[in-house]
Amino acid sequence: MKNILQKFWEWYERHYVVNVGVAAGLFLLQAVHLVWLFGDIIIPRLGGSALFGVSGFWEYLLIIVDYTEIPALISVSVLYIHELWKNFSWKSLLYLCFLNIQWVHLFWITDEFVVQTFTGSVILPFWLAWCAIAIDYLELPVIVATIRKFFQALKDRRVKQFLQTELRD
Repeated sequence: MKNILQKFWEWYERHYVVNVGVAAGLFLLQAVHLVWLFGDIIIPRLGGSALFGVSGFWEYLLIIVDYTEIPALISVSVLYIHELWKNFSWKSLLYLCFLNIQWVHLFWITDEFVVQTFTGSVILPFWLAWCAIAIDYLELPVIVATIRKFFQALKDRRVKQFLQTELRD
């Protein structure tokens, strides 16, 4: 098993720029969801009116974007596990925790629950809806850090290294 993991991490390292790029791209889509959550859920709850009021095509597009959170969580979790494998850091461990608490949000406290709670159609405590929102926003520092990792990989010329390795083989 150790040999399989070693081979996987070697492959991951050789393709790091692609792996971090895919992770960052998928995770960046979550910013769309967070903007919607702020504009159409949080602001109205604080006394304002919805900024977007999405429906129809845009609502379906938002749902699709929201479901990209699953591959995003997996790919970014692997990124931070890779970092922990290379060199332990509390920050990477914290980010891994921020990421994986999202599973609680995805499978227990869904956005639909949050919307229903704030519109009064569900008899569950408001504090639970605010917990779900807080969990969602724990992604922000990880999104920023992942995008920085991608640009750092580009700056470190890892694309050139990747292309030379892959074109040579």
